This record gives sequence, structure tokens and C-alpha cells, in this order.
Amino acid sequence: MRVAAGKDGRSREATVIPTPPNPARANSLASANTLPRASASSLGRTSALPRASEPSSTPGGATVLDKAPERVRKTSPRYKVLLHNDPVNTMEYVVMTLQQVVPSLSEQDAIAVMLETHNTGVGLVIVCDIEPAEFYCETLKAKGLSSTIEPES
Repeated sequence: MRVAAGKDGRSREATVIPTPPNPARANSLASANTLPRASASSLGRTSALPRASEPSSTPGGATVLDKAPERVRKTSPRYKVLLHNDPVNTMEYVVMTLQQVVPSLSEQDAIAVMLETHNTGVGLVIVCDIEPAEFYCETLKAKGLSSTIEPES
């Protein structure tokens, strides 16, 4: 691999693959140079420069494969949906409501959340993106349960 600066001044990483000289190919290239060439505009390109993913040849007979820049995806922030203990609702109602509101919770998971909430005062229902977290929180509130969301730390 080598690092070279492009015309724009930014450095690029490229892999050099040596190609052995081929006398038969040299003769065919010489005769091919006499044929008319397609222009960049007729090929649908706006520039005569090679694209980043196309190999380009160097005078020494080596082929240089330019690497396209990698795209980095930023992950969206996650939020915790918390259930708060209250003395009003029964344990069975809380388990049933958790299963209705958050379909991904099994009965055992809903019981575990209910027990955590009952014993410690607050229980973690689910960790998800902001939109489903708001939906779950508001739906739990509409069914009479006390719920909040907070960013995952």
C-alpha cells in the first residue's frame, strides 16, 4: 500500500498491484491507439478522471486500485423507559399492561420488571430509540401507570 496526495491535496490510500509486461498486449494497445476513442461525455461521465473504484494504470506497468472513502454511521442515542412503583395498581394489572404496551416483553420479563419496580421503586422496562420510548411511556401513563424516559448512560 502507498499513500499519495490527489489533485485536491487530500491523501489517499491505494493498493499497487504489479502487472507483468505482456508483449502481445503491447502490440494490441498500439493498434488500439489508432482507433477513435469514446469521449467522457459520451460515456455518461462529466469528467475524464477515473472514478474512485476504477483501477488506473501507472507508467511502470502497475495497476493502482484507489480505495473509496469509508462512510461512518453514527448510532442514534438510546433511551430507557422506566416504570415507577405506585400503591394503586395490582401486580397482575401491571404485568398485563406491560405485555400489552411492549409486545417484545414475555410474561417472565414483565413479571421481572414488575418485581424490580415493586422492590426498588423503579424498574427498567426497555431500552430503545426515542420515538418508541416516548410511545411506550405515554401509553403506560394512559393506562394508569407511572412511567418516565431518560437517556441511556
